[in-house]
Amino acid sequence: MSFTNQNVNGGSVFRVDKFVVPASAREEILAKVKMTHELLRLQEGFVQDFLLEQFSGPGEFNFVTIVEWESQAAVDNVVPIVKAAHERVAFDPKETIARLGVRADIANYQRVPSL
Repeated sequence: MSFTNQNVNGGSVFRVDKFVVPASAREEILAKVKMTHELLRLQEGFVQDFLLEQFSGPGEFNFVTIVEWESQAAVDNVVPIVKAAHERVAFDPKETIARLGVRADIANYQRVPSL
């Protein structure tokens, strides 16, 4: 899990992970997402999360996860916690994604101020 950009407007930070998951990898990926999100929900600064699965339309990403954090500071604090938890269970997200043939688009987002 890598969070690098700073939220220049302050306020909530949204971690949005989009995945192209082959059918053969679905169950393993969902188990890893569930494990990680159970940990995230316990962290200070966590607001809410969503796991979305595409059921129609032409989009290429069939899974999307969204996690809202109170602030960039909350995001920064959770990074080493998640990394340590993954290491304890020998879970390497990059290796898993590569092994299963999953494609990922991962970034942090902030709200666009009202016009």
